[in-house]
Amino acid sequence: MKPTSRYEIIQQILLDLKQPGYRYKQVADAVFKQRIREYDQMHMLPQSVRNALIQQLGNRVCGVTPVLEQQSEQVSKLLLAIAGNERVEAVRLSYKRGWESYCISSQCGCGFGCQFCSTGTMGLKRNLTADEITDQLLHFHLNGHALDSVSFMGMGEALANPHLFDALKVMTDPQLFGLGQRRITVSTIGILPGIQRLRREFPQVNLTFSLHSPFDDQRSKLMPINNRFPLQDVLKELDSHIQHTGRKVYIAYIMLRGINDGPEHAEAVAALLRGRGSWEHLYHVNLIPYNATVETPDHYEQSDRERVRHFVRVLKAKGIQVTVRTQFGSDINAGCGQLYGLEPT
Repeated sequence: MKPTSRYEIIQQILLDLKQPGYRYKQVADAVFKQRIREYDQMHMLPQSVRNALIQQLGNRVCGVTPVLEQQSEQVSKLLLAIAGNERVEAVRLSYKRGWESYCISSQCGCGFGCQFCSTGTMGLKRNLTADEITDQLLHFHLNGHALDSVSFMGMGEALANPHLFDALKVMTDPQLFGLGQRRITVSTIGILPGIQRLRREFPQVNLTFSLHSPFDDQRSKLMPINNRFPLQDVLKELDSHIQHTGRKVYIAYIMLRGINDGPEHAEAVAALLRGRGSWEHLYHVNLIPYNATVETPDHYEQSDRERVRHFVRVLKAKGIQVTVRTQFGSDINAGCGQLYGLEPT
């Protein structure tokens, strides 16, 4: 079987060199406990082993290259160079209680064309490999940051990239990143086969579904994926997900002024989520302030606070759990839907 990550390649190199079993743990500890950035600096390994690692993998442990870092209050956005002279972005959020959370990319660009999303205007350039996904986190780790929680809400549709599952395997490996599944969130626009696979392989990973309109016609205009995976089909799959995992499903809803933020939308969202069964209390709506960029159409604007408050009141009155997402990083285009992978001009 072809290796799916650098860590499997390392295991194979050590096997080919007939090294003792503890060598792999030495390498893993060097990276994840001692934060050693280059194989040649792993002096606990014989020189012949270091040479073999460098020959096949290059000297650097992390395969992505930082190009530019932009900082705002509690937010750092990193532009990273990957193979093929492409760029992706990753975001680090520092919460005041000391929690470090990361928003990472799964694709270079995105091919699903959601109308309000900057990344969607790029089109899909390619899927990221498992290493390119996990190296976004590795970069932050090697620079001394704690990896408390991770969300796949950066560039791309995570469940459309099969390499996501190889990346999740690396991220949850106790010898490597050692992240618990419940500290990882995967966001999707409703890719049914991907939701099913996530439930089978990583049932405790948090799942967020991007809704953005409760009306099929409008959702299809905003998010063409609705024509392929209609809303009612996705909701039935989410019901199954909750029943099998016992975990909450989060409903992401970007508030677009005068488009999807009216009282009729709030009533319809509540109607979608009520009466689904004994598990319906495990749906939780996250209302997200819209973040405009130069790439997205001018007619999309952020909802005013009173419309957001009314939306919340309607949902709460219907017994729906709802939170208004705290807005971070929009001033450096690090907010939801703003990642584009270009250096600022």
